[in-house]
Amino acid sequence: MLISKLFFPVLREVSADAKLKSHQLMLKAGMIRQSAAGIYSWLPLGLKVLKKIEQVVREEQDNVGAQEMLMPTIQSADIWKESGRYDDYGQEMLRIKDRSDRELLYGPTNEELITEIFRDNVKSYKSLPLILYHIQWKFRDEIRPRFGVMRCREFLMKDSYSFDLTKEDALKSYNKMFYAYLRTFTRLELKALPLRASSGPIGGDNSHEFIILADTGESQVYLDKSLLNIDIHSFDNSESSINKMISAFSTPYSATDDKHSEKEFNEKVPKANQVVTKGIEGVTVGVTDGVTEDVIEGVTDGVTDGVTDGVTDGLTDGVGEGVIDGVTEGVIDVDGVIEGVIDGVTDGVGVGVGGGLNLS
Repeated sequence: MLISKLFFPVLREVSADAKLKSHQLMLKAGMIRQSAAGIYSWLPLGLKVLKKIEQVVREEQDNVGAQEMLMPTIQSADIWKESGRYDDYGQEMLRIKDRSDRELLYGPTNEELITEIFRDNVKSYKSLPLILYHIQWKFRDEIRPRFGVMRCREFLMKDSYSFDLTKEDALKSYNKMFYAYLRTFTRLELKALPLRASSGPIGGDNSHEFIILADTGESQVYLDKSLLNIDIHSFDNSESSINKMISAFSTPYSATDDKHSEKEFNEKVPKANQVVTKGIEGVTVGVTDGVTEDVIEGVTDGVTDGVTDGVTDGLTDGVGEGVIDGVTEGVIDVDGVIEGVIDGVTDGVGVGVGGGLNLS
């Protein structure tokens, strides 16, 4: 498309509410416009970038054998009451009624619905293991949405779910998501470190969160510098290679401030290798006894944001400071911008025995 035909409303100045550089650049570059608190319209340029990120996520999920489907944004409250999470989820869930007074909700995640689909349609153990995922809009009524698309209320998320016969099989599915997310981050040119984490409201007994190293992060991160030198391209999607990769990332010391031990850090990591920096909580991976899910909350700190509200509140937003390695104050080569935008994109991801990625 000719630049003269592109709907590209650039701004010279932005609201004082836009604190992060990534948020400011996305507004200035005409990628997004705020529609309500924590809710954004994606304009043509921003949507092109979002679709590029989505395709990277899709390719890496397909690469580990996950199958794409699509579930609705509106769900019945009945299945959430059956699971016991309807009342427990709290005020982040948007509850509504239709004209027949049936209770519905705007899905904040999809464990209940995917489990219903599974139990109604899978009749033999021979169908397992099975990994299903979809890329769909989610809504969580954040009490204080901020940072642009990084911590918003409506976001595009990739969430995946695996169904397995045994705990051993579930861990294999978990490891595949672990590999897929590291591959995804690497392709987006983001440095992501998997750290042990709480499973949050998703539940489960094995969980990692992926921390995106960034100056805008809210978490203090302590790590062995050797982690930064691991080449993800030296591994493939075979079971043995994935196990080696997980060992490589799990052995060196790494922790956020809430799990950090200064004594252990000094004992295990030579002074020359000690790194203390900032990070964005981006993805949580976990295993549960039935369904698993991971979500990514924010792709984007520039598009960046990694939140692990459970799994991650699922690739949540995504564009970053580099959105605009191809955009310069007004003059733009559309393809150049799209490429450059990805340099600034950050994201968050969540995994369970099933994983989720928040793309918006």
